[in-house]
Amino acid sequence: MRLIGAIDAFNGKWNVLEENENRYLKELRYIATIESIGSSTRIEGATLTDKKIEELLKNINITEMQTRDEQEIIGYYEVLELLYENYTDIKLSENYIKQLHHLLLKHSTKDERHRGNYKYLSNKVVATYPTGKQSTIFVTTNPILVESEMRELLEWINEQFIAKEIHTLIIIALFIYEFLSIHPFQDGNGRLSRLLTTLCLLQNKYEFIQYISFENHIEQNKKAYYKALMNGQRNRNTKDEQISQWLFFFLESLKSLTEKLEQKYNLFKQKGVYLNERQKKIREYITENQPIKTGDLSIRFPEISLATLKKDLQYLRNEQVLDMLGKGKGSMYVINNKIKK
Repeated sequence: MRLIGAIDAFNGKWNVLEENENRYLKELRYIATIESIGSSTRIEGATLTDKKIEELLKNINITEMQTRDEQEIIGYYEVLELLYENYTDIKLSENYIKQLHHLLLKHSTKDERHRGNYKYLSNKVVATYPTGKQSTIFVTTNPILVESEMRELLEWINEQFIAKEIHTLIIIALFIYEFLSIHPFQDGNGRLSRLLTTLCLLQNKYEFIQYISFENHIEQNKKAYYKALMNGQRNRNTKDEQISQWLFFFLESLKSLTEKLEQKYNLFKQKGVYLNERQKKIREYITENQPIKTGDLSIRFPEISLATLKKDLQYLRNEQVLDMLGKGKGSMYVINNKIKK
């Protein structure tokens, strides 16, 4: 409960901050996206660095995806962006999860036969370590039982979100644990489980998760991640099954992420507000002549269109460079003296 309390306390503060979206959030999300793609694919054996991934994504429209690493990276990127933009419209249902799996493997020629469909052969969870060594984590659900177990799992999580008898974070942790236990698809289950984690957190208003990479945290703590899963899985479906280690890993990971995100955000703020030359001129003019109306600025800077001027003023407000006094046509702008200029 202490872990949950700490996470929720941060989330409350972050949601207030996010209402005044600014340049820092955009940069944090961009960095987190690159890290998430890189880490989640490397956990499964890919080798591209974050720098290489960033280069690949910059040329996404012209790059021919010849290697499996490239195919998996683009697939992960496309699903992650889809979740960020449409998470309120995506349901936790078999149909939607199959669609996400299909999109995840859309570019992977090796996975063409089974993408978007439940597995038809037995599979197992295998950990791949930096040395290339592999070890079996646990045996998963028999293919013939996958459909019924997935249906039961999805009914359970949707009922729990409505009932609210268990804390949301515990529900999500249990859902991911069971999803990995079932391992419903022939391949891509690990990557999809991490995407579903992001989806569930976003849908339950833990929106800070898009600005810090859970996947990167797992990559950095891969041994503890696998150990937590193995600890529960060794006695799966018996009275001796224990999931406490996994729950603690999940919650401690989220708490660690909130701390990292707060540190990153503060570092961005310390670097100062970024203003282009046009915005600097506007700030300087307001400093010398405040309070100033939009019309006054339009007369002083005829070379700047009214639409651009309004966007600059909104940006300067978001960055807490300016304060707006009043509303509508009578509103005026003054410098916010609470921050360093």
